[in-house]
Amino acid sequence: MLYQLHELQRNFLNPVTAFAEGVSQLYSHPASPFSYMPFSREISAGYELLHRLGKDYEKPVFGITETTVRGRKVEVTEEITLTKPFCELRHFARAGRHNAPKVLVCAPLSGHHSTLLRDTVRQLITEHDVYLTDWTDARMVPMSEGSFHLDDYVAYLIEFIQLLGPDVHVISVCQPTVPALVAISLMAAANDPKSPRSMIMMGGPIDTRKSPTEVNTLATTKPFSWFEQNVIYRVPANYPGFMRRVYPGFLQHAGFVAMNPDRHFNSHWQFYQHLVEGDGESAENHRQFYDEYNAVLDMDADYYLDTIKMVFQDHALPNGTWVTGESLGRQKVNPGAIKKTALFTIEGELDDISGSGQTEAAHGLCSGIPKTRKQHYTAPKCGHYGIFAGRRWRETIYPQIAEFIRKYD
Repeated sequence: MLYQLHELQRNFLNPVTAFAEGVSQLYSHPASPFSYMPFSREISAGYELLHRLGKDYEKPVFGITETTVRGRKVEVTEEITLTKPFCELRHFARAGRHNAPKVLVCAPLSGHHSTLLRDTVRQLITEHDVYLTDWTDARMVPMSEGSFHLDDYVAYLIEFIQLLGPDVHVISVCQPTVPALVAISLMAAANDPKSPRSMIMMGGPIDTRKSPTEVNTLATTKPFSWFEQNVIYRVPANYPGFMRRVYPGFLQHAGFVAMNPDRHFNSHWQFYQHLVEGDGESAENHRQFYDEYNAVLDMDADYYLDTIKMVFQDHALPNGTWVTGESLGRQKVNPGAIKKTALFTIEGELDDISGSGQTEAAHGLCSGIPKTRKQHYTAPKCGHYGIFAGRRWRETIYPQIAEFIRKYD
């Protein structure tokens, strides 16, 4: 019922936000006489803020059409290499990519769209042939496509790696570090000749018992039944995924905001002030950030609940108790089986999503990889998003990843 109430509220707000957008333009457009009235900037800024607080945010586009290679501009084309019910394998094909190392970027399926890694992809394509997992909003997947479990996520990654292998390097950011490690472990145990050359894990919950964060605490202080009863709802009739059980994106977004309400309040207040002051650049930065941050997707309930139990409550991977389901042949997952794939783990010193040591824990689990083929880096003064986006990502973290990939390509 909550999902239906949310849709009712959204339908009510749509004309309100459209009106607010129109009034904001009326008091700011140079061709409008109202823009020259006293307090026109204050009125326009207030209505734009109202518009942005109430509007519905659709999935953003990647918008990567070119990159720079050795000082020369080259064209970039988005291609869909493989389409699955819950994911598209997206290829950012650039001109003159011959002999560039092949990289599979595993984007998170944890609330935001894969476009959250736009900055990651934009930097990687300067020197690499980049593929990305672009996850589908579960409310857009018809019930006829069946359910989607954590095992299915792992199976998708195995299929993608096999399609791109054996010379592919796997980069997993945040949530997918766990299923990526499971997938590569299963491939290694099967002596799969298409196992990746390296795996680079960034800010992920490999072992959430280490330096637990607020996110980890919520998952461990609530019983499993609480998540089933309080955050799982049916998709309403106006979407293709009608009646699918999901963890709705709007609930996830409320949780994101609740973690740092003061930060978001101050950001919106500063946005209003920038508009009044005519600071267009700062205002546009705010728009771009929240266009991405406020665009969320629904997660299939089975996948979400599997993740809560296996990763955050049972700690199945570090405890050595992870056994796959029937779809993957009921195999026990053993990261120690990985011997040839090199490992690089990256953490942020100030990460409040995946605490210190959670990603580095992969080194202890991957006992079969020689120490000479392992590497770890903790980025100083770097939060969770700074690991894969922004200045520290581009200037400090990316060069180390590029060097690591070259070493094992």
